[in-house]
Amino acid sequence: MDDDLHELLMEDIEMRRVDEQVLIAVALQEEENQGRRRGSQVGRRQNVERHRHSRGKNLLEDYFIPTSLYSDVDFRRRFRMQPHLFNKVMHDICNYDAYFVQKCDAAGVLGLLPEQKLTAVIRMLAYGVSADQVDEIARMGKSITLEALVRFCQAVETLYTMDYLRRPTG
Repeated sequence: MDDDLHELLMEDIEMRRVDEQVLIAVALQEEENQGRRRGSQVGRRQNVERHRHSRGKNLLEDYFIPTSLYSDVDFRRRFRMQPHLFNKVMHDICNYDAYFVQKCDAAGVLGLLPEQKLTAVIRMLAYGVSADQVDEIARMGKSITLEALVRFCQAVETLYTMDYLRRPTG
C-alpha cells in the first residue's frame, strides 16, 4: 500500500513538473511574439521599402481592370481560376474578414490592396511556393504573407465548407 501511494505521489510530482515546463514555454512564446510584431508605429525604424503601391497599381493594370494587359486566358493560367471566380472569392473574403480590406496603418500609410494579398496567397497555394518567392509578385513581407495565408484558409473553410468542401472519398 505504501509503495502504491509513493508511486502515485511521484507521478503527481512529475506531472506538475511537466505542467510547469509547458506553462513556462507558452509564456516565453507569448512574450516573444508580443515583442516581435508591434505593427507600424510613428518613430519606429522604417520597414523595407517595397514600392507596394506601385506594384499594386501594376497588378491591377495587368489583370484586374477591363483593359488589362493580360487576357482572361493568361489570368486562368497564372491564377488557376477564372477572373470572375477570383473576384467572387475576394468579395466574399473581404466581407468576412476586414483584414483583407485596404486601410491606413498606424502611421497613416495606405495598406495593401485585397488583390495583392489574395494574389500572394493563391500563388502560394497554386504553385506551392514560399512566402519569400511571392514577395517579388505582390511586394509583401513574409510575416504579412503568412498571416494572409492563415486568414484566407480560415475564411475559405468557414465560408465554403457547407457548399463546396467535403471529406475525401476512398
